[in-house]
Amino acid sequence: MQARLEFLKTALAPKLVKHLVSAAKVVDSSELPLATRELVNIRASQINGCSGCLDMHTKDAAHAGETTTRLNLIACWREATVFTEAERAALELTEQGCRLADSAGVTDEAWAAAAKYYDDEQLVALVTQIALINAFNRLNVITRQPAGDYTPGQFAGH
Repeated sequence: MQARLEFLKTALAPKLVKHLVSAAKVVDSSELPLATRELVNIRASQINGCSGCLDMHTKDAAHAGETTTRLNLIACWREATVFTEAERAALELTEQGCRLADSAGVTDEAWAAAAKYYDDEQLVALVTQIALINAFNRLNVITRQPAGDYTPGQFAGH
């Protein structure tokens, strides 16, 4: 696949991405578990067809200790027995938060399920994580960024 634009080699893109990464660092410092954050990133990237983010987040999750079984089953999390109820609630919120145009938005049931497992601070982090990964997915998909060469931790410190 050929990128439509060498996004990060422009003058503007690194300035914009810096702010998105800064917001992500705030979420990283929250009490929302790393495993949940990566599950959200991977599921959203599957839905949005973002190969670059899938490459990054599956490798980062594996590097952080996530099992191949769980990584392989994220796309069919409803049928898998390897996710906690809290993770299932986060995955449902992620799916509904990614597919806003396909429905009437996020259901009260999905919100209540997430609120059952996450406090208000964690909910802010979860919703922000969903929004941020959607932003990164769209930047990558629209500009057709290729995947496969990511090394775990490659963008740490950016």
